[in-house]
Amino acid sequence: MNAITLVHSGHVPVMLHEVLEALSPRAGGRYLDGTFGGGGYARAILNAADCTLDAIDRDPAAIERGNAMAVQANGRLRMHQGTFGDMEALVGAEGPFDGIVLDLGVSSFQIDQAERGFSFRNDGPLDMRMGSDGPSAADLVNTCREAELADILYRYGEEKLSRRIARAIVAARAEAPITTTGQLAHIIRCCVPRDRANIDPATRSFQGLRIAVNDELGELERALEAAPRLLAPGGVFVVVTFHSLEDRLAKRAMAVLAGRTGNPSRYEPAPLRQDAPAFSLLYSRPLSATDEESRENPRARSARLRALVRNPAPKMPVSGMPS
Repeated sequence: MNAITLVHSGHVPVMLHEVLEALSPRAGGRYLDGTFGGGGYARAILNAADCTLDAIDRDPAAIERGNAMAVQANGRLRMHQGTFGDMEALVGAEGPFDGIVLDLGVSSFQIDQAERGFSFRNDGPLDMRMGSDGPSAADLVNTCREAELADILYRYGEEKLSRRIARAIVAARAEAPITTTGQLAHIIRCCVPRDRANIDPATRSFQGLRIAVNDELGELERALEAAPRLLAPGGVFVVVTFHSLEDRLAKRAMAVLAGRTGNPSRYEPAPLRQDAPAFSLLYSRPLSATDEESRENPRARSARLRALVRNPAPKMPVSGMPS
């Protein structure tokens, strides 16, 4: 089995050791990377065992990187262009899978390319689309009503000053359309002070717009429903989140599947029979990046890893024999 290398350097996968430990790739196993991105997880999984991997990404540039890696993988890597929320339609026929992983962070390739419009540090077109279709961030910023903009920034960016920012955006676009990340970041910085942590005032607003443009929470909800159905018995579903909105969705969905929905009222009669849940939590609490990784890679500071295991089917008693 030849070692597979990354086609492009500079991409640092977050919590790679913890992801591999949770998945425990084995020879002959089938795995799914729903967010190929820079290919860091895919490379590590394929190098860890003589297994096969299907990978999904909506970004044409990521698919191109993956196709180059697939040549090295000698048929063990298959690329699929689309969104991970549609994983069942894209790769359902390839399963069931022994492991599925989602890294919900924005790829460093997307952030570092100013022309993609994700970064408020580098001026570029106000785009933010992970794929190549649908409305861009500029479309939202220049056409949404003030109340709609404020709702996007508050709901998805958790920005407390969303109304003030939306008002400033509407006033600025009345003078001229807002078409670049630099323009938008300047507008936000002029009306939002830096906090004690010295985080750029544009951070939360850019997050909110990016999530809205790409329907990231909707995609995650669909993936949280589909992935468990695609797991083989003993298979593991790993999700790495980077902010509280994503983590709450993953936490809630996994808890329900693992039967961790809380105790019923003491006044309600106990159910006559409680079947064992089909899934278990691999960790009772989410894992965080180590201090060392967080120092070396600031993106890892907010990362949280949750994992779910599909329990093996219970053995049926042999007919005529006592159970």
